[in-house]
Amino acid sequence: MTATPLRATPSASRSRTHLPTGWYSAEDCSLEDFRAVVEGGLAETTLEQYPCADALEQGVLVYGSRLRERTTTREGRREVQAELARALADGPGIVVFKDAFTHDVVEAATDAFRAMIEEQKAAGTASGDHFAKPGANDRVWGALDKLAVRAPEVFAAYYANDLLALVCEAWLGRGYQVTSQVNVVNPGGQAQTAHRDYHLGFMDQAQALAHPAQVHALSPVLTLQGAVAHVDMPVETGPTLYLPHSQKFPAGYVAFHQPEFTGYFLEHFVQLPLAKGDAAFFNPALFHAAGTNRSADVRRMANLLQVSSGFGRAMEDVDRAAASKALFGVLSAQAAGGVGERSLRNVVAASAEDYAFPTNLDRDQPIGGLAPQTQAELVWQALSEGWGAARFEEALDAQAARRRSAV
Repeated sequence: MTATPLRATPSASRSRTHLPTGWYSAEDCSLEDFRAVVEGGLAETTLEQYPCADALEQGVLVYGSRLRERTTTREGRREVQAELARALADGPGIVVFKDAFTHDVVEAATDAFRAMIEEQKAAGTASGDHFAKPGANDRVWGALDKLAVRAPEVFAAYYANDLLALVCEAWLGRGYQVTSQVNVVNPGGQAQTAHRDYHLGFMDQAQALAHPAQVHALSPVLTLQGAVAHVDMPVETGPTLYLPHSQKFPAGYVAFHQPEFTGYFLEHFVQLPLAKGDAAFFNPALFHAAGTNRSADVRRMANLLQVSSGFGRAMEDVDRAAASKALFGVLSAQAAGGVGERSLRNVVAASAEDYAFPTNLDRDQPIGGLAPQTQAELVWQALSEGWGAARFEEALDAQAARRRSAV
């Protein structure tokens, strides 16, 4: 059975009324249909459709003061999150937050990331890259827990960010899992090839074709892609290239491997400059690629955030127990000092495991509900009840032991 691509009718470009089934084939990837989806979406999108946005630049929604003004109440926050989800799913597929992170917070994290890179170089290790030549740029994989352990105060300030929590919850709901990969594109670093992202985006065409159409539809809602600018990124430094509305093409996880689609991307992409502290978040099914750094002296650094649904698994194995132990003293002090609950919970959400399974239900039995206590719930219990570090670490280790297989 072959899945039928969704045609680019006005109604189809705004919403989906059914879940595709069957399997795609390479022949389902019609460039004419793709163009209709992309160009039809661009023509139909107006700023008036997104009342929380400040601007529509090159087809990309830009958010700033208007969004912040509407998130002061629960109702306003839900309104903003509904708009963001609509923009990511049925709109351009990408949103930009201006001044998402303050400069002091970004600079402190940048210092830590640069130290990690220098240590990697001193140790003679080099990190590979996705969709680009290995070794041309600098990477820090698994940067989330590395930052938490190295500089817990910096981590707490960085991941207390409420815009990050806002968009993660809008797309993924509660229990999301944050991972972080630092990418530095050095002067002369070449552009990536156009692609979609994790999960199916990390597969070759044959592997993608082996998955049924409903998995192609499901994959984009399991993760959210983000990038925080750690330096000013004028166009000559090569900020990410995007193709708005391309996430709506059903067979896109097959199509991005085909040269005619790559050619169309190269002719029609948009590229927005970013300032230090700006952040972009996009649907992982959006066609995109990092650009060529044509500057003479700017090492373009971004913290790439891949946030996964709690219903799936993250692409990286993060030592969340180590991160939680390292952060506990900072968070305890902040809680005692009157730091707001939302900021504390944002840090816990970014660092601790908040999904109960898989586990060993012989030893880790549900108490007071259908699922055992999560690591994040344990961290919050310890913070709320004012536990000491020794008691917390003992409880955390005991929980981890209960979760392990007895085999």
